[in-house]
Amino acid sequence: MNRIESASALVDRAVRHLLFVFGFSMALVVALQVLFRYGLNQSLFWSEELARFFLVWLTFLGATVAYRRGMHPGVDVLTVRMSGRLRRGCAVFVHLVCMGFFAVMVVYGALFSHFIRMQISPALNLPKWIVMSVIPVSGGICLLHGLALTIKELSEPAGDR
Repeated sequence: MNRIESASALVDRAVRHLLFVFGFSMALVVALQVLFRYGLNQSLFWSEELARFFLVWLTFLGATVAYRRGMHPGVDVLTVRMSGRLRRGCAVFVHLVCMGFFAVMVVYGALFSHFIRMQISPALNLPKWIVMSVIPVSGGICLLHGLALTIKELSEPAGDR
């Protein structure tokens, strides 16, 4: 296993742990809000905003895990009928196009995070750049995974799979 694949696996493992923490925390915040609103007749003014922020991070980081595992939706009606070499070429091309998109996410996500750096969320008083920084972070993680997947695709024998 090369260094890029090792780094991809290590980052993926860390992201999966972070996804668990964020998912559990979001469920806990929502459960507390329900308890306070309906059980104690008091509303937690910050809970909806925090749950929304967790959901944003869960979505973008979850996409990195799905990309690495090949679990993203795709149409393979043509690729399943291709020979091994052509299928591999198509897979490499798709990963390269995806990496171009991920580079756009990194650059423009960082620019956007910088642009909104002075905005503060109303309930939690958090700088909004913290929430939006998940865009370039997830783009960078997907770039790493895309590079590892491309190298893996190119290093495997081109025979029919």
